[in-house]
Amino acid sequence: MSDDLQKKLSVVRTEIDAIDARLLDLLNHRARCAQQIGQIKASHGEAGFIYRPEREAQVLRRIQEINPGPLSNDSVTWFFREVMSACLSLEQALGVTFLGPLGTFSESAATKHFGHAARLLPQVSIDDVFREVEASHADFAVVPIENSTEGAISRTLDLLMTTPLKICGEVVLRIHQHLLSNETSLDGITKVYSHAQSLAQCHEWLNRSLPNAQRISMGSNAQAAQFAACEAGAAAIAGEAAAERYQLPKLASNIEDEPNNTTRFVVLGRQDAGASGRDKTSLIMSAHNRTGALSNLLAPFSDAGVSLTRLESRPARHTLWEYVFFVDIEGHRAEPAVQAALDELGRRAAYLKVLGSYPLAVY
Repeated sequence: MSDDLQKKLSVVRTEIDAIDARLLDLLNHRARCAQQIGQIKASHGEAGFIYRPEREAQVLRRIQEINPGPLSNDSVTWFFREVMSACLSLEQALGVTFLGPLGTFSESAATKHFGHAARLLPQVSIDDVFREVEASHADFAVVPIENSTEGAISRTLDLLMTTPLKICGEVVLRIHQHLLSNETSLDGITKVYSHAQSLAQCHEWLNRSLPNAQRISMGSNAQAAQFAACEAGAAAIAGEAAAERYQLPKLASNIEDEPNNTTRFVVLGRQDAGASGRDKTSLIMSAHNRTGALSNLLAPFSDAGVSLTRLESRPARHTLWEYVFFVDIEGHRAEPAVQAALDELGRRAAYLKVLGSYPLAVY
C-alpha cells in the first residue's frame, strides 16, 4: 500500500473515529433523557406504562421521513428500534412471549418489533402465549393472525374472542422458507418436519422436489429444526433464525410457493395504544339472524367514511351455524368518524367487541 493511499485512508478513518465518539455521546445522552421520562412518569403514577407503541411508531416514521440516505429506511428503522429497545431496558426489560421454541418466525417478529433488549419468553402453544400475558407473567405477546398465502390463523382468532388483552401493535414479516438438513443432497431426505402452515406454503415445491418424502406436522418450525438436527434422512422447513440457532445447513433456499409470502402478527398487551396518526382498529361483531343483517352492520362504516381493510368470518363457537366477523378498519377509535361508526354499530350488532386500536406497522 502506497504512502499516499495510507494518508488518505488515515484521514477518513480519523474522521470516522471522531464521529463514533460523538455518536456514543449522543446515544448515552438519549438514554439519560429516556430515564428522565421514566422518572417523570413514575412521579405521576404511570411507572407501569414505560412502553408506548404509538410514540415508537411516530419516532420511526419521522426518522424515515427525514432520512437523506445513503442508508436505507430499513437500516435506519432497525437501528433506531434497537436504540429505543436498549433505552427501555434501562428502566425495565420488557417480557415478550411468543410461540416457541427459539428460532421461530414468531421470535423474529418479536425482535423486529421490540428489539433485542427485550426479555424473550417462548411458549409451547399459542394458548400459553395468551395466558402468560393475561396472568401478568409477561408484558406483551406477539401472535400470528394471518398469512398472505394460507389466510387466517384460526387459533389466534378463537382466542381473541375471549381474551381481555388488547391489540396494541402489529408486525408484518416477510416469510422465506428454507429446507434445512444435515444431509448433503435431496436424495437423502426421507421425511420433512415443519409447522402445518409452512408445509402448506411449500406444498408445490415439495411435490416437485421431494414427492416421496413423508411430511410431518410439528408445533413450530423451530421444533421441526430440532428434530431434523438429530435424525438421519430428516429435513425441516424453517426460517433463517432456526437455521442459525440449530446450526442446520440450507439444502434449498426460498422454497415458498408464493414469492411475496408474508405473515402479519399482532402485539397484545393489557393496555390500549394511543393514537399515532396512522392507525388501525380491529373488532369482532356478529349480526342478528335476519335478511340483510350483514349489510346493515357494514353501513355505519360507509356512512361515517371509514374504510374496511379486512373482513373475515368465523363460526361462533357457542351456536351451531352462526358466525362472527373479524373486521379491521382504518383509523383510531378515538377519532370522531371511527367513534361514530362504532357507536352506531353497537346499536345494530348482536355482539360487538373492539379488540384494540393501534399504529400501522412501520416497515
